[in-house]
Amino acid sequence: MASILVVDDTEAGQTGLIRLLSAGNTHQICTSGSGDEALKVITVDGIDLVITDLNIPNMDSLDLLEKIQENFPQVPVILRVGQGSEELAVKAIQQGAAGYLNKESSAKQLQSMVEKLLAARASDLAHAALLRRRERDEYEFKLPSRRVLMSATAGFLRQRIQASRICPNKDLLRLGIALEEALLNACLHGNLELDSLLREREGDHFDTLADERSVLPPWAHRYVYVSVSVTQRRARIVVRDEGNGFDPTSLPDPTDPENLLKPHGRGVMIMKLFLDEVSWNARGNQVTMVKHAVGAVASVKHE
Repeated sequence: MASILVVDDTEAGQTGLIRLLSAGNTHQICTSGSGDEALKVITVDGIDLVITDLNIPNMDSLDLLEKIQENFPQVPVILRVGQGSEELAVKAIQQGAAGYLNKESSAKQLQSMVEKLLAARASDLAHAALLRRRERDEYEFKLPSRRVLMSATAGFLRQRIQASRICPNKDLLRLGIALEEALLNACLHGNLELDSLLREREGDHFDTLADERSVLPPWAHRYVYVSVSVTQRRARIVVRDEGNGFDPTSLPDPTDPENLLKPHGRGVMIMKLFLDEVSWNARGNQVTMVKHAVGAVASVKHE
């Protein structure tokens, strides 16, 4: 049995919606007369779906929708609008409302939308629960040396790691930055053989040369290889390029005040700061990065 919250500042409006919703179903129906009260009810009672009137006290319907999206993103919202409010309804859809209905809509129309959204919510929750139960996610990528692909791959991996709940959400942005640095290092400094010193020149010489080499041999024929394994205990990402490699110990200390604003080694510093383990192969063209789940034992690095 699902729980539905009806938000309307009039008793007549609440009663009318309860009557429409009660016909033919057994859902639990709660009511609220204002936006602030609605948020409290959602927080305390774990509401599955919200139906709100266009005009409510304390905050308008779009403000309520925004707060629900921010704090309860898996709770769908249906907006009830009257004649002349179609433009606002479209804006609400663009902002994240699951749907809208005219106040003159029939019980059948309302119930159809409610059941459709509740079924979709149940499916999404089950899918999320299934993902949390998976034992291992594995991916293999062979990427042309294009910067946009490096960024896209880092974003994809961050989302997969987020689904695994290995680390708190507050750490995900930093993790994504570290992965992107590793991928860009492989692409730009490994495959395209671009020296960081080029960044210190005036103008966009570095970017121009990167674009040119990405389509010219021999650089254009080189790939970045990414191997990923994500379990409930850790994420392990291996990035390999086809360049000449480098000696990571030869980099200047990026934490030295004299080097803080220089491009040398900053990517390596970020990787070491935001990941639990970072190591290179003997040639220096492959980096292995590990992020352990909160509370996981470090010995999992050999699983």
